[in-house]
Amino acid sequence: MLTNKKIAVLMGGKSAEREISLKSGRAMEASLRRQGCTVVAIDLDETVAERLRQEEIELVVNALHGRGGEDGAIQGLLEILGIPYTGSGVLASAIGMNKVMTKCLLKAHGVPTPKYSVLRSARLSGSEFREFPVGFEGPVVVKPSSEGSTIGITIVRDRASLEAAYREAFRHGEEILVEEYIEGHEATVGILQETPLPVIEIVPKGAFYDYRAKYTKEMTEYIVPARLPQEVSQRVQALALETHQIIGCRGCTRVDFRVDRSGRPFVLEINTVPGMTETSLLPKAAAAVGITYDQLVIKIVQSAIGR
Repeated sequence: MLTNKKIAVLMGGKSAEREISLKSGRAMEASLRRQGCTVVAIDLDETVAERLRQEEIELVVNALHGRGGEDGAIQGLLEILGIPYTGSGVLASAIGMNKVMTKCLLKAHGVPTPKYSVLRSARLSGSEFREFPVGFEGPVVVKPSSEGSTIGITIVRDRASLEAAYREAFRHGEEILVEEYIEGHEATVGILQETPLPVIEIVPKGAFYDYRAKYTKEMTEYIVPARLPQEVSQRVQALALETHQIIGCRGCTRVDFRVDRSGRPFVLEINTVPGMTETSLLPKAAAAVGITYDQLVIKIVQSAIGR
């Protein structure tokens, strides 16, 4: 029984997604308290190991987004401490956070993903900042290889906009991804206990689904289930589960897609710690099949027991 365990909710930290993590963590903390659990909220810093020991924590709910919390780092610490935790393990978290490694694995398994090129800042000359990679003409998506929440992402439709997009992405790391832009629909699928949830169609009111569109009220319309033919939705769900399994994930994840105008889905990336505010995408998908927010939180936490 969860009410017999002392649970820590890890949130915050120092990543670019700190504020979103705090919102996810506080929402999960409140849910667990409503359901009679003993909960300690911990804002991640260098004292976390000592704090977990002092509080005699028996289970950790990982609500950390981005670097340090979603990339295998905190997972490794919890493995050393011997504390069960929600979400994927060290290796799957590290792979899922790195878009290049994720795409390499997907490609090796025949999972459709947009064509891409990897650029590293140390190898680029001045003129290369103004050129598309070989084999690309645009439009393309330029993104950091290890950030979430669409941080540092730009859609580039002409050569004149390339340099600014490259420099913005390189602000977040030394490796970036240039990816073919797929015209069509944006969609996402949550995976809960090895089961795909309904497809969510994402319709931003601006140019694309960027950080502002994600986290500003009424900037994006979410349609559940997505307005896709049944066979396309089933294909998207199957690819989401396959991606989850290829990366080696456990617990809950969310897989993001583009579906082109002919109905072909392409996997963009996997989120190994999906947002868990009460208006986040995973709770929306769960609600569509009758799972309340509190029920979802319990399912996520129960998945960590016995690891």
